[in-house]
Amino acid sequence: MRSTADRIRHAVSFEVIGLLAVIPLGSWVFGLEMHAIGVVALVSATLATLWNYVFNLGFDRMMMRWVGHTRKWPMLRVGHAVLFEVGLLAVLLPFIAWYLQIGLWTALVMDLGFAGFYLVYAFVFNWAYDLIFPIPIEVVAD
Repeated sequence: MRSTADRIRHAVSFEVIGLLAVIPLGSWVFGLEMHAIGVVALVSATLATLWNYVFNLGFDRMMMRWVGHTRKWPMLRVGHAVLFEVGLLAVLLPFIAWYLQIGLWTALVMDLGFAGFYLVYAFVFNWAYDLIFPIPIEVVAD
């Protein structure tokens, strides 16, 4: 399994790179001021960072229990990314509607747009992260 320091590096680098991409893109796509999208993105990134740590730790512990390792194959990465985004969507939807003073439907469409971006981004980022920082080989006791 990954160390706490590695999990922190993973979560922070994921969010920083994501913010650098999503703020200008979101401002352009939704026609909102970069400040408004920036606040939504920053709060979302903060919540996502916390969720990222908790979710990935729990996911890896479940993998260790069920399959005895934490190496993730491509289809598992897809499921991992979808589950992560569904959990995050449930938390972010009310915040987006409240902060931007928009209806829940509009907030859902906006949040789904962000989720779509982050779904693809999470898959690519996590795959690249595993290649750049490989998971240590686990020692299994007999």
